Amino acid sequence: MSKDIVLSGIRPTGNLHLGNYYGALSKFVKLQNDYDCRFFIADLHALTTSTDPDALHQSVRGILAQYLAAGIDPEKAAIFVQSDVPELSELYLLMNMHVGIGELMRTASFKDKARKALGIKTPENDSEEAFEQQIIGASTNKRVNAGLLTYPTLMAVDILAQKARWVPVGKDQLQHLELTRRFARRFNSFYGVEEFIEPEDFQFTDKPVKVPGLDGSGKMGKSEGNCVYLIDEPKVLRKKVMRAVTDEGPQEPNSPVSEPIANLFSLLELTSTPEIVQQFKDAYADCSIRYGDLKKQLAEDILKVTDPIRERTAEILKDEAYMRKVLARGADIARAQASETLREVRHIMGIRKI
Repeated sequence: MSKDIVLSGIRPTGNLHLGNYYGALSKFVKLQNDYDCRFFIADLHALTTSTDPDALHQSVRGILAQYLAAGIDPEKAAIFVQSDVPELSELYLLMNMHVGIGELMRTASFKDKARKALGIKTPENDSEEAFEQQIIGASTNKRVNAGLLTYPTLMAVDILAQKARWVPVGKDQLQHLELTRRFARRFNSFYGVEEFIEPEDFQFTDKPVKVPGLDGSGKMGKSEGNCVYLIDEPKVLRKKVMRAVTDEGPQEPNSPVSEPIANLFSLLELTSTPEIVQQFKDAYADCSIRYGDLKKQLAEDILKVTDPIRERTAEILKDEAYMRKVLARGADIARAQASETLREVRHIMGIRKI
């Protein structure tokens, strides 16, 4: 029996961090044994915000190497670059014929990124009319590119082209996944067909992992500048952890744990043994904790996770032939499905040979 297809993509906008590893990569390694997994590097999506061609190319190479180093097996899962599947671009054009400008402008991610691109703050009256006036009537030399507006359409096509049943997404992408379901449903209804299945968010059996940053609040993220990267050199990683935000320390036994310290404990729970975690929690409870010792332990335990990935990444990056082979195999799998989907969609829409 064929396995359900699980699809996930990542924009090549820099190196992967600890949050990427625990939130997705380590889980993908398990999924590849039970599902038809297809993991792609979304270089076309990156063009909406990336302007440096060389940086984009190097980032694609880096993401590929880090995926492989973290345990994604190219014999079990297809790994491909989005632009290596040209059928997606035509499907993107065809699907846009069934997508409204208004529904795209209402997406939260477009609003946020458009305002960021134009340097506009969110007003108190964040109505649709106010937003439209900001974007269209902005008196600035900066611009919001059309690719950013139609980002949800391309994301939908990525999923629908592969006939993916499951798509693991974070909270910030749930709206886009719901749009994908809407676009699929609309296309099927308009033409009276059952061409697309409506994909669902893949719910992992274990509880969601929140990997906090080192700045004392929020989750780890590239834009926040609070990351531990999987390929950080030991000296760099140790320095980052030692600079992590803390507080003045507990003043009374069994004091409540502040957010910055709770974040450090969360990182410790991900990377250390239960005994070590309990040791530091007990020390916090009786006011004997030394944050310097906590950070040193945390840094060494993180390195036990990242060092093998960093070393393996460096080896893979030296083997261009291997990387090309991996991507060629993945592209063949992805293109086979995308080509079939494109042929079906063209026929349904009336684009046929005379």
